Amino acid sequence: MKQIYIILTHTGTTLSKIIKSFTKDEFSHVSISLDINLEKMYSFGRTNPYNPFWGGFVHESVNSGTFKRFKRTKALIYSLEVTDKQYEVIDRLINHMKSYKKIYRFNVFGLFGVGFNKKVKIKHGFYCAEFVKYILKKADIDIELPELIRPENFKDIKNARIIYKGLLREYGKTKVRPLEYIKNGLEVVNHKEGIV
Repeated sequence: MKQIYIILTHTGTTLSKIIKSFTKDEFSHVSISLDINLEKMYSFGRTNPYNPFWGGFVHESVNSGTFKRFKRTKALIYSLEVTDKQYEVIDRLINHMKSYKKIYRFNVFGLFGVGFNKKVKIKHGFYCAEFVKYILKKADIDIELPELIRPENFKDIKNARIIYKGLLREYGKTKVRPLEYIKNGLEVVNHKEGIV
């Protein structure tokens, strides 16, 4: 068995604030990672930290791009146990998108459609939540997510465990011990190893 990670974030950018004003959700973006250090973290979003409408498939990093620019980004991180086969499918799909990222587009119309409760699909196009849902479904992971998907919906994935809540840039600075308490305003849940 292996672990994957679902990362919900809110950067506080103008676009994220607009999305939040429509959805009233705590988080406005979601990414998927294949490692606990978030070095392999992927989504669909802005490819230029200064242009919210120029986007596509992105390899995200805590220390570069949009997350580096917006240092007050809030995060909620879940771990989800998957089989070796499911992990391999996810890895293969992500590597395919990395290799052919020029054909994939940022579905900005679908993103705004969510605010009006309307699904808008474009060929080879995703917004962040569509992408993560697509990857999980293709890997045959047992999830129940709505057709019109928002980042907030990933809070409802069964068997996912919260491993961190706080500023994204603070993630990884402290090793987690098996415990359950609230420390410095960060929620920590039982798990054997991870990050708070």
